[in-house]
Amino acid sequence: MSTSAKDLTDRASPAELPSTHQVSLKVNGVEKRMEVAPWTTLLDLLRESLDLTGTKKGCDHGQCGACTVLVNGKRINSCLTLAVMKDGAEVMTVEGLAAGETLHPLQEAFIEHDAFQCGYCTPGQLCSALGLLNEGKAKTLDDIRESMSGNLCRCGAYPNILTAIEKVRREREGGAEQ
Repeated sequence: MSTSAKDLTDRASPAELPSTHQVSLKVNGVEKRMEVAPWTTLLDLLRESLDLTGTKKGCDHGQCGACTVLVNGKRINSCLTLAVMKDGAEVMTVEGLAAGETLHPLQEAFIEHDAFQCGYCTPGQLCSALGLLNEGKAKTLDDIRESMSGNLCRCGAYPNILTAIEKVRREREGGAEQ
């Protein structure tokens, strides 16, 4: 039988609870300061404290990639990251991709190539794809497939996702879409 953080909280007297910590983050370009319990994951902070529910809680074990966000431009699983570990960091969620009403090129490509089915994994796929493009290492569809292997799609839209990412990768490199 496992013991959850809530169980520990319920059993401990207020004097025994660890103190909260102040965390400052720049989330989607906006400075945020908040007090968090030391066990608060970045995912829970984003969804429950900042109401940024685009980032999804999938497996909650870092295996599905639904919770992928960018921290200082690099993709991470926010369910495995404590918020206090990222004090001072810049965080981008799927809500930060579009510029007002103008979609990010990856979002446009996902729509154009029908790269989402139920849409549940799409926020994590988009953030991971942007991280992949920022890394600049993927040069082929096989590279993209390997780099996106941490993001699972229950609907099996992988070919469309790869095509959408490849389109944006080629456009960034000045090449034409195939």
